Amino acid sequence: MPSEVALLESRTMRVEHLERVDALDKVKALVMLPDGIHLRTDDVARYFEVSTEVVKKVTQRHRAELSENGLCVLRGDDLRIFHRDMLSLWEAGGGMSYPQAATQLTVYTRRTVLNVAMLLRDSDIARCVRTYLLDAEEGWRQGYADLDRRVTNTETCLAGVGAALQELGPVLNRMSQRLDNLDRRLDATNQVVAAISNRLCDMSDDINRLDARMDGFVLQLKDVRRGRKRR
Repeated sequence: MPSEVALLESRTMRVEHLERVDALDKVKALVMLPDGIHLRTDDVARYFEVSTEVVKKVTQRHRAELSENGLCVLRGDDLRIFHRDMLSLWEAGGGMSYPQAATQLTVYTRRTVLNVAMLLRDSDIARCVRTYLLDAEEGWRQGYADLDRRVTNTETCLAGVGAALQELGPVLNRMSQRLDNLDRRLDATNQVVAAISNRLCDMSDDINRLDARMDGFVLQLKDVRRGRKRR
């Protein structure tokens, strides 16, 4: 698991965690300006429970990195438009007054504040945010490791099933051959039974003809007897 010091000193490692802005509210509620997007230097200092000077020093030392992650200094028309929008939202939300900077205003986004949390050494809140990020990363790694083990176990089981199927293949082939032989023998038996049935039908016809001849012979015999009696 990476250490907190590594997170403080490695920009590459900080970049890997910049999407986890949810970590801020997990540690402490982050109070935004009325637009729900920006914060001022004073707001950032209150969140980390440090002085505005501490935040300004961190901003000065890492301005390029923080600028890539949402830090912006407003001046002139940009500042007037920003104040106008914030004042409108402030009044709509029931605020009594909105403090306005005279010449320039540094604003931060959630991403910028998370970046500051990974740079600010002298803040318990920043330390808690870093700990949360690292613990969450360790949890993900453990989850991935568990998943990897499960996949490995599944592959092992499937390999066993494959071996069993290979061993079962010849047995199934022999069973298939035996079934084919049984089918052939059954067909032959059916043919014999059909022949016997046909022969029985022929025998029945012969018996019927013999019965008819016997009936005729009996009638002739009766006629002969009746003729003798008349004489």
